[in-house]
Amino acid sequence: MFQHPWFLILLLLAPLLVWMSLRNRRDQGLRFSSVVSELELPATWRQRLRWLPTALLMAAFVFMVVSLARPRVGREQTFVQTEGIAIELVVDRSGSMMALDFQIDGDHVDRLEALKNVASKFVLGEEDDESETDRLKGRVSDLIGLIVFAGYADAITPLTLDHSYLVSQLNETRIVNERSEDGTAIGDAISLGVEKLSTLDERSGEGEIESKVMILLTDGENTAGEIEPIQAAELAAAMDIKIYTVGMGTKGRAPFPVRRTADGQVLVQYQMVNIDEETLRIIAEKTGGQYFRATDTASLQEIYEVINQLEKTKIEAESFVDYKELAIQSHRYFGSGFPPLLVCALACLLVRAVLVNTFFRQIVG
Repeated sequence: MFQHPWFLILLLLAPLLVWMSLRNRRDQGLRFSSVVSELELPATWRQRLRWLPTALLMAAFVFMVVSLARPRVGREQTFVQTEGIAIELVVDRSGSMMALDFQIDGDHVDRLEALKNVASKFVLGEEDDESETDRLKGRVSDLIGLIVFAGYADAITPLTLDHSYLVSQLNETRIVNERSEDGTAIGDAISLGVEKLSTLDERSGEGEIESKVMILLTDGENTAGEIEPIQAAELAAAMDIKIYTVGMGTKGRAPFPVRRTADGQVLVQYQMVNIDEETLRIIAEKTGGQYFRATDTASLQEIYEVINQLEKTKIEAESFVDYKELAIQSHRYFGSGFPPLLVCALACLLVRAVLVNTFFRQIVG
């Protein structure tokens, strides 16, 4: 790539310079009464290399003309600035999450297992697939934390960019099996999420935090804890934290596993369940979020897709081209280093000057 390619027209003068150099060489020499004896002598190495000074002069001329055209090599570099989002996943693990009203690949699974499956795709993104339904691309630039709750709330992971670790901790989450631990402390879970998000520095190591979001997933009513859900939502709104609430599962009767038979079949029994949708809707409205209802795995994934679109990470890319001037800078080509063109031109002139004043010195007379 040349910045001033029109200078290359000067290369047309090269044949003229060669002709003038050869003509001057023919006009110079010593006068003899006869050259027959000289013609019979074998050519010396100096005679065989008489073309070398002219060739060096032409090479220097070419190097200088090409240098005037300013050849350069550009390397594009891109800087990416992100304004990420801090997201707190708040996951219900109470006993009611054992209801088998969700399916994955045709198999009935409990609510928590379906949540793990979709939430993992939301965080990490789905593997490349030809299916048009795979639309979750992951939250690469976002800080994400995990809180689980039943009778009490527990912070499992801090807000982190290590999403693989977070998903592994989510997959390790189990539904409570002790009656003393059971319950649904929605208000306490929201308050813990507010505490974690509000203490987050406005500047993180990965970019500016554009907004703070909580995604609350539960299938029941607030039956435990010290803080009322609406009170916790007002606290979140005061801290400018948006809450998306998701009510999981069917209302009314839902199948629960009772025991497993000797041949591996799971026996189920239908039990009454209820979701306090009104409270979840108020929580979302007070904080500027939205309430969603997930009755199966497909609707749960659609909810995450909607949230994924609503809470987009701002990415700004700035590109520039770093040019290397080959006339004055060395360059590597196919693994070999080449000096600057002007250095090559000066080297040719220097070698020629030495040769014409020593080995190829001419006698003018």
